[in-house]
Amino acid sequence: MWDLRIAPAVPRPVPFPPPAPAGAARRPGRRWWVPLLVVVLLAQMAFAMVTTAVRQTPTIDEPVYVGAAAEYTQEHRLRRNPEHPPLGKLLIGAGVTLADPHLDPSFSGDQGELGRHLLYESGNDPWRLMLWARLPVIALTLLFGLVVLAFARELAGTAGALTALALYCFSPDVIAHGSLATLDVPAAGFVLTSAWLLWRARHRPRLYVPLAGVALGAALATRISTLPAVPVLMALGAVSVWHASAGGRGRMLLRAVAGAGVVALAAVAVVWATYLMVDPRLRWDPEQQVPHVRGVRGLLVEMLPFPEAYRDGMRIQFGLENRPWQGFLFGRLYSGSLWYYLPAALLVKTPLGMLGLWVCGAVVVIAVRRLRPAAPYVLAAPVVLLLASMQGARDFGTRYAVFLPLFLAVGAGCVLVVRRLWVSGAVGALVVFVAVSSVRTFPCYLPYSNEAFGGPGRTRELLHDSNVDWGQDLGRLAERLREERYAGERVWLVYKGSGVPAAYGVEAGDPRAVPVDEVRGLLVVSDSAAAKATGRLAGLIRSSRPVDDVGHSITIYRR
Repeated sequence: MWDLRIAPAVPRPVPFPPPAPAGAARRPGRRWWVPLLVVVLLAQMAFAMVTTAVRQTPTIDEPVYVGAAAEYTQEHRLRRNPEHPPLGKLLIGAGVTLADPHLDPSFSGDQGELGRHLLYESGNDPWRLMLWARLPVIALTLLFGLVVLAFARELAGTAGALTALALYCFSPDVIAHGSLATLDVPAAGFVLTSAWLLWRARHRPRLYVPLAGVALGAALATRISTLPAVPVLMALGAVSVWHASAGGRGRMLLRAVAGAGVVALAAVAVVWATYLMVDPRLRWDPEQQVPHVRGVRGLLVEMLPFPEAYRDGMRIQFGLENRPWQGFLFGRLYSGSLWYYLPAALLVKTPLGMLGLWVCGAVVVIAVRRLRPAAPYVLAAPVVLLLASMQGARDFGTRYAVFLPLFLAVGAGCVLVVRRLWVSGAVGALVVFVAVSSVRTFPCYLPYSNEAFGGPGRTRELLHDSNVDWGQDLGRLAERLREERYAGERVWLVYKGSGVPAAYGVEAGDPRAVPVDEVRGLLVVSDSAAAKATGRLAGLIRSSRPVDDVGHSITIYRR
């Protein structure tokens, strides 16, 4: 029979680090190395994210969020980018405000044009503005690392907490998207925070249930895609209050229902407060056309107790889901969506050691009796969010599942409750494997893929869009083209992104706008554009010779 010695369960949340028992002798050095290791892990993550943020030009979505953030904070108008609620953009706007950019209040273009106008046509420095816009997201990403640490420590002790934090800090997806002025990591982090607070509410519901509702509201006020987590977290709120209650079953049931209601009311209040922060008068004048949504979806939108701007944002999202998007998976270009796209993309873009620890962590959390009460808090929300994301029409990247590295890092830390020497050794080896794999891709985290699929240099053959090339390497391209080996050569560019090549010193023509015979010299193509290339562009690529790679996201060919 297996002899699995399980670490004693922690009966209630404790502060970090835990106090030594009264009269116990303190081990020399015990108190300083744990916080030191935490600082080292977070410091290397901060270095990776800031270095990435400094070098990358705007990705496709960032100018939209930065432009909307500037408008929210300077003009207090709710007009552009309603498909995403304001909170994440207000956080980005805190950095934008410190950059003090010039914004033309009379500009009348759409949300994409506003972002480009702010970055490239208003006399602002796009490098400086983008760095300041990204810094609040970087800071928030580091704070969510502390939530991962605290959550895992309450379940698995110090060793499990450090394991979870290491997996979080070395996650290429978290580093990549945590260093951008986007909404994916903030929304995922707020959902994780809500689940952690609900776990703590099992012992102090009056304090932590309302706080969990506030964290859930922050997630809803950042991304509409977090809505499927609402019933899950409400149910967990009811479970936590039930666990903390005493008395007859009737009274316990009423308290549990009240707990779920408190979570929901607090979340709704945060969403309303976020919109009021932008415009206390809640004036709503959408810049874009809002589609009419019928059927069950339309009824759901009408029933939600949120501002009209939020409901219109949902209508726009449903409209986007009805578009005939194209996807690219394992070299195949297709129309529509594949239900297995996200699991397949995660297999490519997650470090192998991390995948193994995720699976083992989920098994341990469910199988070990003393951890089983925590299983819904660790696994329910990410499972529901993943299933909802798999139903989406936009197969654009693992950023739609970036909540998995947060929640499953906590689960992976729980593997160490199995007190066997070989388990500890295997976990340590896998964490080191993850760290080496992550560090090797520095500073190009967006195109990361694991060793089984050939590493970052091969990702373009398997995936596209934010998995590989999101328009982030215009600056690197400009530096490469200034090298002596390319001096004087004519440049032809097919760039997929929101940046303006000329603003970074890239002077190039469009090879699709002239006869094929005139396209001689350097053909530069974004890998996302190459993945979806048809017709003339596909012919140009086939008849050219690849000679260079820029950030694993742009390929230089010679003709």
